[in-house]
Amino acid sequence: QWQLVESGGGSVQPGGSLGLSCVVSGFSLDSYVVGWFRQTPGKEREGVSAIGNLGISTNYADSVKGRFTIARDDAKNAVYLQMNSQKPKDTDIYFCAYHYKNNSFDTGLAARNYDDWGQGTQVPVSE
Repeated sequence: QWQLVESGGGSVQPGGSLGLSCVVSGFSLDSYVVGWFRQTPGKEREGVSAIGNLGISTNYADSVKGRFTIARDDAKNAVYLQMNSQKPKDTDIYFCAYHYKNNSFDTGLAARNYDDWGQGTQVPVSE
């Protein structure tokens, strides 16, 4: 049975850094685009970043460019999101998911193109 588990969330002050992990079990991630998304309850899920097969291509939302970095380690079946220079508006629940289409090159951030979400990890950014 597959499972995506996000971890690494926690309180951080503005300007601080935090690293999130997404570890997958039950199937191999290596042929899938994987994305990070965030959501405030009651609002639409927002794409944050995505990474293609072998990490060759990445994509970032304008709101996080230059501050967040996505990476993957297929040997560990994991994808990471390093978040630097955090802002209060980064406060959200962060989720990872994999693209619905195997061997896709689409690193777009439309949530509708991603399947099988984890439970999320909370990242509150405040003084």
